[in-house]
Amino acid sequence: MSMTAEKNLYLRCEGDTNTTEARKQWYRNLNSPQTEAMLEQDSEYFLHQSMSTPCMNALAAANGIYIEDISGKRYMDFHGNNVHQLGYGHPKVLKRIQQQLIELPFAPRRFTHQAAIDCAKKLTEIAGGELDRVLFAPGGTSVVGMALKLARIVTGNAKVISLWDSFHGASLDAISVGGEACFRQGMGPLMAGVERIPPPITYRGAFPCEDNSDLHYADYLEYVIEKEGGVGAFIAEGIRNTDVQVPSKAYWQRVREICDKHNVLLIIDDIPNGMGRTGNWFSYQAFGIEPDILCIGKGLGGGVVPFAALITKDKYNQAADISLGHYTHEKSPIGCAVALATIDVIESEKLLDKVKQDQDYVSERLSQMQKSYPVIGDIRGLGLLWGIELVTDRLTKTRAHDAAEQVLYRCLELGLSFKVSQGNVLQLSPPLIIKREDLARALDIVEQAISEIVID
Repeated sequence: MSMTAEKNLYLRCEGDTNTTEARKQWYRNLNSPQTEAMLEQDSEYFLHQSMSTPCMNALAAANGIYIEDISGKRYMDFHGNNVHQLGYGHPKVLKRIQQQLIELPFAPRRFTHQAAIDCAKKLTEIAGGELDRVLFAPGGTSVVGMALKLARIVTGNAKVISLWDSFHGASLDAISVGGEACFRQGMGPLMAGVERIPPPITYRGAFPCEDNSDLHYADYLEYVIEKEGGVGAFIAEGIRNTDVQVPSKAYWQRVREICDKHNVLLIIDDIPNGMGRTGNWFSYQAFGIEPDILCIGKGLGGGVVPFAALITKDKYNQAADISLGHYTHEKSPIGCAVALATIDVIESEKLLDKVKQDQDYVSERLSQMQKSYPVIGDIRGLGLLWGIELVTDRLTKTRAHDAAEQVLYRCLELGLSFKVSQGNVLQLSPPLIIKREDLARALDIVEQAISEIVID
């Protein structure tokens, strides 16, 4: 394998890489001098980074379920960096922003305001149970950092267990507990005391099981806790977002028992999947458990502003003498207003019920595709978060990287945008507001692209 091929394979852990021949062909097919000029300017002024430079295209508008490039071509957005639960520019969200801008555009630290109080109260209501204390931050990565600090304070233990292939943000502390090597390469020493264990995957997991059970992954968590000692927290996504890995209810309930037994705080990172994507407010609610600390963000900002929150229990209100966050926009009036508007839309439009109905439809459509196309090795998902894993052979489960790229760029040609994870998993996460006819059309596009796959 060439060095270029190895690099592309390495970069595929999080999303579709922009360094392949298929991406170069995509640029050639854009056939837009204005787009080419903008991409060159972007490359000139921004620091280059993996998976972002060069950009894929140049946008001029975003509205509802669509993004629109400067040539006027529209794409249904089934990626959206997971901020687009309400799509883009929802009128109720924009109206609330305008109102807040007039009343109180910014609140310095040391001051509170009604929007912040109302937002915190509402978040504790939808989280339910014992989750009744809140802190805000400008973004999800910052919330993860606060959660790690709080776990140290509460337990007196600094060590953390996380999952391989997990993503918890791109700051130094977040990549320290993250499980994707592409973010840690060349960074040198990171946060000490992090142990990673295999994620509960039944399709191609580290510990295969004939009955497709994933309980032994939870047992391994307990093994590491007991062997390692000094563990203060276990951090994990309720559902792995990028390549859509859905653990069983039994797994999560066993994890909850283990954490309780060993005085380990369970931190659920629901930053990409919270705010209704699973048909629940938060993903852990689908598994009948409650975390000690919940991290949310992305969709909380209504597809407009960056805003995130940590939600925990009153008994962990133990850091009064330490600044867990202390961010400039800690109680952003705009962020709080947007979050309240987002929750209001989800409730008033009954989106949680709608997502559960959409789940049944998508599951049936994808199951039929899997029966028709041998290249589909596995389908998995919950609510409006789905993964289609493409393989060259169902027995060997060899990842079909080239086929996934063919499908991605063909779907873009046909007006559908999504991301590819792990090099071969088509990740579909549409806005929750999507109408059934648009959802059906998007799946028609996916099926057409899969039916046209050419494997050399």
